[in-house]
Amino acid sequence: MSNEKIWEKYLTTRDVEARHMLILQHLPLVRHLAGRVAVKLPAFIQQEDLEGYGVIGLMEALEKYDPAMGNSFDSYAYHRIRGAMLDEVRRQNWLPRTAWQKYQLLKTTKERLEGERGEAVSDEVLAKEMGVSLDELHQLVFHANKMYLQSLDEEVMGNDGSQVSKLEMVEDSNSPDPLSIIEEKENKRLLAEAVGELGERDQLILSLYYTEELTLKEIGQVLEVSESRVCQLHSQAMKKLRKHLQDMMNN
Repeated sequence: MSNEKIWEKYLTTRDVEARHMLILQHLPLVRHLAGRVAVKLPAFIQQEDLEGYGVIGLMEALEKYDPAMGNSFDSYAYHRIRGAMLDEVRRQNWLPRTAWQKYQLLKTTKERLEGERGEAVSDEVLAKEMGVSLDELHQLVFHANKMYLQSLDEEVMGNDGSQVSKLEMVEDSNSPDPLSIIEEKENKRLLAEAVGELGERDQLILSLYYTEELTLKEIGQVLEVSESRVCQLHSQAMKKLRKHLQDMMNN
């Protein structure tokens, strides 16, 4: 079936099979955007997660697209997919929106100055270029750095002034804090209870993905549904799970 026929069938009848075919056709666009967005985000945000958010945006674009608007679907979907990714990142990001924007400005300003000068720039130069005080710059970097995974091999200044690796400063895991043990057990109990509140299909999807470590495509083969549908079901299951956990914590 030609692409035109697929679109005609979907737009006139909202045929499910045609919808799945259109989603699969545009998955490369989702992956492309996820790769571009991931470059500008903290390391703990995985590209695979971005792709999942992007698929949701793609499905929403299909639902709301109207050829009468005059835009091509690719152009319309581009903004919906990218917006879905960024919206989810903002929801997960603990930094206030204004602080996040300032951090993005810091990154772009630093990259621009270093590109122009061909060398690293000092904090003083960077702060002046951004129009903020040196203290404000340091505070912004301090909070933003908490978002990033850090290497334990990185050397820092020890209490005695010597250089030590971060690994050497980590508390001995063989002597854990008893309160931490209790908290961890309680968290596992709550998680197990929250999972138990989910439906059978949701439990199966989470088990296949996180326990059996199957890919979305493999799960789709097990459930006999498309990869995009599995992505949607996984996202829905995670939202339900978060809600159950929040309800338990509030009670």
